[in-house]
Amino acid sequence: MKKVLFIDRDGTVINEPPDDFQVDSLEKLEFMPGVFRNLYFIRKYLDYELVMVSNQDGLGAPAYPEDAFRLVQDKMLKAFKNEGIEFDHIFVDHSLPGDNAPTRKPGLGMLKQFLQGNYDLVNSWVIGDRQTDVEMARNLGARAILYTSDPGAVTAVTSSYCSLITNNWDDIFDKVAQGIRTAHIERKTGETTIDAELNLDGTGNYKIDTGIGFFDHMISQLARHSGCDLKVHVKGDLEVDEHHTIEDTAIALGEALYQALGDKRGIERYGFALPMDDCQAQVLIDFGGRPWLVWDAVFNREKIGEMPTEMFMHFFKSFSDAARCNLNISAMGTNEHHKIEAIFKALARALKMAIRKDVFSNELPTTKGIL
Repeated sequence: MKKVLFIDRDGTVINEPPDDFQVDSLEKLEFMPGVFRNLYFIRKYLDYELVMVSNQDGLGAPAYPEDAFRLVQDKMLKAFKNEGIEFDHIFVDHSLPGDNAPTRKPGLGMLKQFLQGNYDLVNSWVIGDRQTDVEMARNLGARAILYTSDPGAVTAVTSSYCSLITNNWDDIFDKVAQGIRTAHIERKTGETTIDAELNLDGTGNYKIDTGIGFFDHMISQLARHSGCDLKVHVKGDLEVDEHHTIEDTAIALGEALYQALGDKRGIERYGFALPMDDCQAQVLIDFGGRPWLVWDAVFNREKIGEMPTEMFMHFFKSFSDAARCNLNISAMGTNEHHKIEAIFKALARALKMAIRKDVFSNELPTTKGIL
């Protein structure tokens, strides 16, 4: 399915005059800093259709002749073309705000082909400088980037639907290139109910509640040391024992990771290792699409906290199966708590390496053509 960047014109790619809000002469034509470089990168390295969507109030009326608009529009498009940037579609609405025309942003009257065609709107973006652009993103089911330096532009609507608020096109490229690498897994069985949210490109924030204190501590390490944001809430049959809660949490986390990685283009794919005090833990990971677990760690205690040590291997096996990844885990040391914590932290650091995305690469890290 095709992904799209719906891009506003005035105030986003070219400057909008603050007096009359009309770019109706070549003297008024001024490009935003960094727009050429970053739209070129987007066109060259990323797989998006570029679509310009613009409200031009009263275009064609005596106060805003079509010829004046066309002179600027043609010059602007020629400048972009000279830099290797061409728009796949351009939509311009001529109505006034009071007309309430369905073609005027945030309406979707001009964009029906994207609602009916083979388009991945969930992973598409709307980039613009006004609330109407954010609202259009909401109406499309896409994500919004608000291009502004005005703190007063941040409203409840903006904060709810914007993935980024910036006046820097470098930031826009970074965000779009990274993509939307999130997942929300709701898993319900006769034994557990799990709600898990994962953002691969977070800052290590976490909120974990599995009902097993030591397990919460371990899952928290995954988030903090991988840099992923993670929320996990589990209601399990702990009155029976811990088995179902631990196993199903592993499955949910693996499914979230698999979903958030998407097509895996540009990722590093591999990652590994770390020591902790008396322990040495090594976790090698490969998101090659084939689940496998090698486990070389022996625990002499029955439990650490409330978590049975026999469930450690089972957790990683379930995680590997659901994430479709190869895990090779080994650990040695004398302190049992340190040993398993080192394994979880090593997995986190391996994840951080493996999920890292090269924003200048749209290639799969394989010669097979599929992961």
